[in-house]
Amino acid sequence: MEVYRTCGNRTAPLPKGTRMDPIEQLSHIGPALIGLADRIEPHQLTGATPCERFTVNDILDHMITLGGAFSYWFRGEEALAVTPPSRDGQVPAAAFRLTLENLLDAVRSPGALERTITAPMGTMPGETFARLVAFDGLVHGWDLATATGQAYDVPADVVAAVDEFARAALSAEMRDGDTFKAETNPSAGASRLERLVAFSGRTV
Repeated sequence: MEVYRTCGNRTAPLPKGTRMDPIEQLSHIGPALIGLADRIEPHQLTGATPCERFTVNDILDHMITLGGAFSYWFRGEEALAVTPPSRDGQVPAAAFRLTLENLLDAVRSPGALERTITAPMGTMPGETFARLVAFDGLVHGWDLATATGQAYDVPADVVAAVDEFARAALSAEMRDGDTFKAETNPSAGASRLERLVAFSGRTV
């Protein structure tokens, strides 16, 4: 799926026991992503990432474009067209920061988690969609960190909560080779984040 390649168009119901608030998850993941973008060098924009067919530049554009649309959805508004910024080879760190801060504000807005959201991967409660956004953001952060040689520090309990949700929400039919690839085998000493990334279909 071109518009949202790392999340599927068919998801299972929100698993019981997934208790960490997605707002709390995004409150950690968002700043971690912003920090990564702030440290990317212009010459790294064209570099390949573990997310197949995406360069570093592609992931930044993907997150700016979709993050902007998601903000409208969480507020119950019709999304306006969001296009990546024109930057002449420069890293869009300011636009990326603004997008993620606005997204977090939208997720925190009254009724956002209770609202029914119709997204490319289906219609679902705002809470479920927020958890998918956290999953997508967490894994794309790993993509960026790996591609640019950066440390990626997300609290272990946040990773655990996202991992729990992803393993319950991703159905076998979503592994169609485009939405998600088949789970790969991480190394014996892989961290929980690396195991989650392997579960998403990336090679670790």
